[in-house]
Amino acid sequence: MHYSYTTKGTCSSEIEFDLDGDIVHNVQFVGGCNGNLKAISSLVDGLTVEQVVDKVKGITCGFKSTSCSDQLATALLEALDTVQ
Repeated sequence: MHYSYTTKGTCSSEIEFDLDGDIVHNVQFVGGCNGNLKAISSLVDGLTVEQVVDKVKGITCGFKSTSCSDQLATALLEALDTVQ
């Protein structure tokens, strides 16, 4: 299923992704640091939501209390909750 999440407190404004059960696919960030976000998308493709959350939840960016990867974890958990 396809999901879209509006981020809070990051340079990227939105994250789009697909979940096949709890498997993450096709992560795309709108805005933000293009190369870094492409790398994150590539690295998390095919992982479970739990694996991604374990790796990226709580990561901050500079002086911010969150990051694009932290927002991805939040988005994935929200999406998984709507499925269950």
